Amino acid sequence: MSAETLRAKIREIPDFPKPGILFYDITTLLKDPAAYHESIELMLDPYRGDHVDLVVGMESRGFIFSSPMAFELGTGLVPVRKLGKLPADTLTVEYALEYGSNTLEIHRDAIQPGQRVLIVDDLLATGGTVRGTIELVERLKGEVVGLAFLVELEFLNGRERLEGRKVTSVVKY
Repeated sequence: MSAETLRAKIREIPDFPKPGILFYDITTLLKDPAAYHESIELMLDPYRGDHVDLVVGMESRGFIFSSPMAFELGTGLVPVRKLGKLPADTLTVEYALEYGSNTLEIHRDAIQPGQRVLIVDDLLATGGTVRGTIELVERLKGEVVGLAFLVELEFLNGRERLEGRKVTSVVKY
């Protein structure tokens, strides 16, 4: 299955969550077992030889992809969540969204110094959310191996804001 076949499975919803935003709804891809499986494989392929220790999944749709990717790589999974969702001692960072701002947090004991981390989310837009996640990982002294996304909105130039890091995406708009 190609990236174009996967792209055709993503529903486009205009004016969501607010007027002027075109939302790319991946639920139509997720309900198709072959498309979901292939999306995981294509997101993983660039990192199979990178000796990843942990996969970091970004709330919330990033969990849909990070969990099976961690399982497939034989690594642990670390959730990065919105403020107030993690029960133990956390680090926090505020970040900019395409249409506002938010705060992310990670448990202070989630990553050990030197662990090699793959950060996963469903969508790369402006790069604000993933930049916040990178900051959290690096504050814990983790090494970011790469940033894997299912969808990239190239017209928002998020990749350019990621400081020359290894960034991969399957479906590009």
